[in-house]
Amino acid sequence: MLIGLVGKPSVGKSTFFKAATLAEVEIASYPFTTIKANHGVGYVKVDCIEKEFNVKCNPNHGFCLRGNRFVPIDLMDVAGLVPGASEGKGLGNQFLDDLRQADCFIHIVDISGTTNIEGKPTTGHNPADDVMFLEEELNKWYFNILMKIWPTFSRKVDIEGRKLSEAVTKQFSGLKVNEEQVKEVLLKFNFPNKSSQWTNEELKNFANELRKISKPMIIAANKVDISEGKENYEKLKKEFPELIIIPCSADSELALRQASKVGLIDYIPGERDFEIVKDLNEKQKEALLKIKESVLKDFESGTGVQEILNLAVFNLLKYLPIFPAGATKLGDSKGNLLPDCFLLPPGSTALDFAYFLHTDFGKNFIKAVNAKTKMILSKDYKLKPRDALEIMTR
Repeated sequence: MLIGLVGKPSVGKSTFFKAATLAEVEIASYPFTTIKANHGVGYVKVDCIEKEFNVKCNPNHGFCLRGNRFVPIDLMDVAGLVPGASEGKGLGNQFLDDLRQADCFIHIVDISGTTNIEGKPTTGHNPADDVMFLEEELNKWYFNILMKIWPTFSRKVDIEGRKLSEAVTKQFSGLKVNEEQVKEVLLKFNFPNKSSQWTNEELKNFANELRKISKPMIIAANKVDISEGKENYEKLKKEFPELIIIPCSADSELALRQASKVGLIDYIPGERDFEIVKDLNEKQKEALLKIKESVLKDFESGTGVQEILNLAVFNLLKYLPIFPAGATKLGDSKGNLLPDCFLLPPGSTALDFAYFLHTDFGKNFIKAVNAKTKMILSKDYKLKPRDALEIMTR
């Protein structure tokens, strides 16, 4: 699973990325600070099952804070997108090529309206224009890829009598498109039976819908705490009621995580409060209290960064957090309790989980046991969020 951070230049993508990963990246208020894509590890927050077993977990990967398990995910911050990127303007070609492997996008929008469509400083810019232009560029990206090969491709599919959903999936495997997504688009529209007879408009509709389904997106309304941020956020929600739009202050989250890292405050990412645990100078205290008053108290999602990551993984992609756990033993060979929590795709079964852990577990699967209830589960059992399973093999 890979989550791509997208948006025009200078909207705070790199700040969001650094806040989520605490990776060292260049942050500056000019276009194209990011030239090559930055890859890093972020975390989604899951209620740890340690409370249900009355133990303290010892994670192999990620960490756990007071019952909040933070599970690693892959994040990618790419170069800013400008109008015409689908035709190669700005760093468009590189930007779009970087995004091929992303499973979903987080669109970072400057909700304060203090940067224009190219990411240059201004005042009074309408963030709705940014949402529309990015959707349009991504749709054109898919459409252009289809257009290059469609005449030859569609004729060949028709002549050979191939199944269109299979053919499209194979042709566009580089975009991580799967057959179920293609079928969903084909069912939504009344396309001609012969793909070679599709009009440009029909092909465009197909490309647009395939992009939306194969690369779902959430909007991070960043810089909500400055300028006209709150007002613009409310306007954007009304203009795009079908989109997931979350208020966000990546700057605030970065400040809180850095203060927590050096032990100045006790802060759990995603929470709406923190505790000062060391003496601060007046400047530090003023900055942190400003975050508490203007961001944490104003928005249910806190700074928004953790909420957005969780929504991307669990709502858009519908991944399932699953804990390997024995029905009688919770520790691994080193004595670490509940050391792992893995994220599996929606629809995964107990057998899928066995194969995920090790090929031999899948091949020699006998049954799974629910560590919480001690119930025996078949290979076809559909996994549920926060399941704790032991795989029994022959």
